[in-house]
Order: sequence, then C-alpha cells, then structure tokens
Amino acid sequence: MDIVIFHNPDCGTSRNVLQIIRDAGYQPEVIPYLDTGWTRGQLLALFAAAGLTPRTALRTSKSPAAELGLLDPDVSDDTLLEAMLTHPVLVNRPIVACPQGVRLCRPSETVLDLLPTWPEGPYHKEDGDLLIDAQGNRA
Repeated sequence: MDIVIFHNPDCGTSRNVLQIIRDAGYQPEVIPYLDTGWTRGQLLALFAAAGLTPRTALRTSKSPAAELGLLDPDVSDDTLLEAMLTHPVLVNRPIVACPQGVRLCRPSETVLDLLPTWPEGPYHKEDGDLLIDAQGNRA
C-alpha cells in the first residue's frame, strides 16, 4: 500500500505516526517538508482531500504564526497559504496520504483510521501511552 507522510522529525506526534505506520508493516514515503517545502497545488490538493482549510491546517503553537500576524481571524486563506509556502513550519503535521484517504494525524492515533492493518498490541506511543491493547483494540 502506498503511504506518504509529510513528516517533521522534531515533532513527537509526527515521529509517533511514522513509527505506527512502520510497525504496522508499511514502508511509507517520508517527505521532510521543512526541507522540501510545499507547492501551492500540493497544499490545496492535500487540504481538499483532508477536508481542511489553510486556517484549520495552520500550526499556531511553536511556529511564527503569531509573529507574522496570521492569528487574526480576518487574515484570508490566500494570505495563510502564501505564508505556508514561505514558512513550511506553519502547516500542522503530520499529514498522511494513502488510498484510504488523507488526514492531519493529530492526535497520532488518528492514523489508525487510515491503516487496514495495525501494529500488534499491546502497543504504546513514544510517551508510554497505550494506543492498542493486548487484544488488538484501540485503547
């Protein structure tokens, strides 16, 4: 199965999602979007497929969103999109795309909705929280 993850290795949620995918037996294509950046078409397609808008995909914490004046509700989606192209860190992460759909996988267990096969339980996230119990059920 083709899975693409737009990944930030410095983000715990992104690391958890990538590990869940790998532990479920998939070999995703990992896009380090902070290095590669985004294209306008790419963001518009991902947002449309995930049911997001630039506003709902905006990372407001640990990003320059406030300093750039992007938190004002009057800022247009086009302005937000342009800022995301200039500052890739403004896009919340991780975004996962696969045949089952496209999702902003926050919290990290959201990725399970996209995976036909899950890691064997019990399965814990990086912080020790139980994600999948011993019977293979979502915790």
